[in-house]
Amino acid sequence: MRYGFFKAQPSRLRRRFLPSNTSRLVSDRAVALTPLEELTQLVSEKSRRIFVAESNIDLRESQGKNCVYVLQLPTSALGAAGGRVGGIGERKVEKLYCFRQEDGKWIKVYETNDESKLERFELPYHAAGLSVVLPDGSEKVVSGVVDTEFIRMYNETA
Repeated sequence: MRYGFFKAQPSRLRRRFLPSNTSRLVSDRAVALTPLEELTQLVSEKSRRIFVAESNIDLRESQGKNCVYVLQLPTSALGAAGGRVGGIGERKVEKLYCFRQEDGKWIKVYETNDESKLERFELPYHAAGLSVVLPDGSEKVVSGVVDTEFIRMYNETA
């Protein structure tokens, strides 16, 4: 009887003993994303990220030059204050990505979650809604800013 139960309910067993995202993790590792696809995914996914760009982000452009830093913030912090009581305290960068566009081609310069490196990056507290044009022409508004001074500071820090 027990054997029949296990045989009849394999999906139920998988859900109980394996993390729910196991199949997604396996498939994500099997398929490497291009830098443009990864940047598009970072823009499209719902998460706490701040985008700092050298110029407006248009992922359709086949010409031009741009630099985009993506600062991933912890998702566990709730509320508008980002887990800071009354907004007091500081926001912390959990992960950092850097992408560059040169002659229309996007390259991923680096990605890090090394705390000693992340603490050197100052957050742009003036970040607001930033419109990003996706490769299919649709627009997505993210938290971010176009600021050449921050890009210069980030390039020197990296």
